[in-house]
Amino acid sequence: MSQFIQLHLLTSYAPSNLNRDDLGRPKTAVMGGTERLRVSSQSLKRHWRTSDLFEAAMAGHLGVRTKRFGVSLFEALTQAGVKEKSAQKWAAEMAGQYGKLKKDSLEIEQLAHISPAEQDAALSLVAVLAAEDRGPSAEELKALKNKQTSVDIALFGRMLASSPEFNVEAACQVAHAISVHSVTVEDDYFTAVDDLNDGKTDAGSAHIGEAGFAAALFYSYICINKTQLIDSLQGDESLANQAIQALTEAVVKVSPSGKQNSFGSRAYASFVLAEKGTQQPRSLSVAFLKPVVDIDMGEAAVKALEKQAENFDAIYGDCADSRYRINAFTGEGSLTQLQQFVAE
Repeated sequence: MSQFIQLHLLTSYAPSNLNRDDLGRPKTAVMGGTERLRVSSQSLKRHWRTSDLFEAAMAGHLGVRTKRFGVSLFEALTQAGVKEKSAQKWAAEMAGQYGKLKKDSLEIEQLAHISPAEQDAALSLVAVLAAEDRGPSAEELKALKNKQTSVDIALFGRMLASSPEFNVEAACQVAHAISVHSVTVEDDYFTAVDDLNDGKTDAGSAHIGEAGFAAALFYSYICINKTQLIDSLQGDESLANQAIQALTEAVVKVSPSGKQNSFGSRAYASFVLAEKGTQQPRSLSVAFLKPVVDIDMGEAAVKALEKQAENFDAIYGDCADSRYRINAFTGEGSLTQLQQFVAE
């Protein structure tokens, strides 16, 4: 049976614009009949995956997500002394292993997640081709794709339409973060002043604009299939535990960067409930189907979340084998112990 790790978080943000829609306003969703603030799972995963702390913890075990792999291979080939025409052709053949190329371009049509082992294999082949002044064989091209995957690919998955046998099912599922209460997106009317304008002929501002914002206490949910993660990492349980610990730290510490300079919207999770077990996972978002309305929003949200977990246990039996909490509202628990718990 699969072993699951579930993380339930409450994170508070003062007025901010963490994740914008096509109009530049904070993303929202209707839940329980009221408008809620929302941060997409795509935004959350990218900020965690590319954060300094996650990259430092997983150094040497992270891939790259890019359309421009063919461009980098072309540059490597020409730097190795291969003529441009040949380099163009060979780079296209190599990059084409990870997806269909754009017409008359070395760029792949869709983002491809390429592991360190695959990057090393490609650069090794570049050296061979340059030394022997020849193009890649079919066998060499096929060998570029490697089932030895990286931590980020194992966690968040990969799809190669041209080679489904090298697809990787994501071991980590991330819900869109949603506010536990109703929100109204407001507009910040702002002006900018010209420092060299002495005001003698024009006392007006040099620029006028508007920016949408809102404040919210978010509920976030993450589910990690540890069994699948270990399998995707070729049975390396130690590396899987490191990845889970690093991801957990990123989840509780790293904020989306939308309008960061304008709002200083950096926050740590104020409450985390971690659960482990082989039981079928479930989100606790239903705890907030009825929007929280309380002057002590943090305490009320924690109570609602924990009560919902208790109710599920009462109806379905224990939904987890073990649990650990950190509560920054009351000063209970620690990040170190949380990381130890999720990796045990």
